Amino acid sequence: MAHVEAVCTSEKKGIVKREQTKVTLKREWGFEGDAHAGEWHRQVSLLAGESIDNVKKVLPTLKNGAFAENIITRGIDLAALKVGDRLRIGDQVLLEITQIGKECHNAGCAIKKATGDCIMPREGLFARVIEGGEAKAGDPILT
Repeated sequence: MAHVEAVCTSEKKGIVKREQTKVTLKREWGFEGDAHAGEWHRQVSLLAGESIDNVKKVLPTLKNGAFAENIITRGIDLAALKVGDRLRIGDQVLLEITQIGKECHNAGCAIKKATGDCIMPREGLFARVIEGGEAKAGDPILT
């Protein structure tokens, strides 16, 4: 079953996000207390735990949030999703995919500099919050 593996936030842009026990998502805003939240199309970022596992083969000490991802998923094929698709997280949160991938800042993040590659530009998804609520590790994800 597809589920949330971790939820992460940061108070400032440009720094690694930290894993949280649970988070509150606000409608048309994003994660409360997260620097990337706001009235725009990239309120929440998602990345597959399976993709992060592949990077950990090269950087085994990589922590959740290192790619500035808000939600780490497990058991869902994020690459199969398209802009406009919706994901239900738990029984409260509804996200709508708004963008696939993004350019790395400053010619690449620390991960790209260390490994020669970064998965976020190819595999990261961005979404806006249609319905808010709480989310935490273990919550089911439905498409």
